[in-house]
Parts: sequence; C-alpha cells; structure tokens
Amino acid sequence: CVFVCVCVCLFVCLCARVLKHLVFLQLLTHCGKLRKIFNDTDDENPIVKVFDQGYGKSDAAVAQEALHLAKANGYDVVLIDTAGRMQNNEPLMRSLTQLVTLTHPNLILFVGEALVGNEAVDQLTKFNQALQNYSQETTPRTIDGILLTKFDTVDDKVGSAISMTYITGQPIVFVGTGQHYSDLRNLNAASVAKALLQPLRK
Repeated sequence: CVFVCVCVCLFVCLCARVLKHLVFLQLLTHCGKLRKIFNDTDDENPIVKVFDQGYGKSDAAVAQEALHLAKANGYDVVLIDTAGRMQNNEPLMRSLTQLVTLTHPNLILFVGEALVGNEAVDQLTKFNQALQNYSQETTPRTIDGILLTKFDTVDDKVGSAISMTYITGQPIVFVGTGQHYSDLRNLNAASVAKALLQPLRK
C-alpha cells in the first residue's frame, strides 16, 4: 500500500502549505487513476491515499504527521511531494532541509527536466550544496538519485545527464519519456552511449 503525503500500499503526503490547489487536485486525480489500475474499490482502506493538512502548517510537520498515520494504518510506502523550489531560494531550501532532518527519508530524489541541459547540472549542484549548507546534521543528507523528465526530447544532447551522475555520484533512477505511467522508465545506458557517439559518426 502507498500513502501519498499532500506531502503499492502507498500514502502520498503533499506538503500543501506551499502548493497550489491545482497541484493537490492533480495528485487526487493520479491516486484515482492508480486505484483503477489496481481495481481498488475499498474507499475505507484504499491502496493509494492522499494526505494533506491544507495551508498554514510547516512542510516538516505535515510530513511527520503523514508518516505517523501511514504507519498506524499499515501503509508500506510514503511519498512526500514537496513544492518545486529554486535551489537559490533560501527559505524554501531551509524548509526542505528541516523536512529531511525530521523525517529521515529512505530515498531523496531530485526531479529535473532533461530539456534544460547543462542548466540542470547547475541546479543539481546548488541544490545539493543548499541541503548541506542549511543542515544542522554532522553528516548532511543530499540526494540519493535523479529523475529526469522529458528525456524523450533531448536526442543526442544527453551529456548533461551523465554530468549529473558524475558530480553527485548518484544514479539516474528513472527517466520520463511521455505523459503516461508506462513512460517512466529506467535509463538505458547503451542508448545514452549510442546517442553520445552519434555526432562522431557523422
């Protein structure tokens, strides 16, 4: 089961203090679609559930409450969906660092667009640096992996993806190649190598 925090069994926690209402509705739509895929008709104990606390609470407090409820209700996975944030926005990065410190996530994924090329490398570098700078931990947590969206649009311009794994030492866990769940795929290293070498063969 998955518990989705508006932060499979999944609980999704949506940290809604900084998210717009439309994003919340989008998460609800995704949960409904996933329930249909798994033929889940149990409204009392759905396999995917969205948790949110509206506006006015800190992201970390919402996420902690979601973790507590997910554990109490037997959910196996909690996805904490935070608002998109610029790596140079100090208040939002401090908030994210506090969330990481208090919830001790098993996995932190950086989600970025493959389309922006080397700008994504800069974003990721500063994002990781901000997590380190604002943490009170002796050994600050940084990202554990990367999810690159719009990967189907980059053709032979895949060098930035390799740079992202090189500078962080972390893998690209998934690439998005379309609008459907089936378009979330593992990175095919052979295809990336072929794309990189393509210009040399022309």
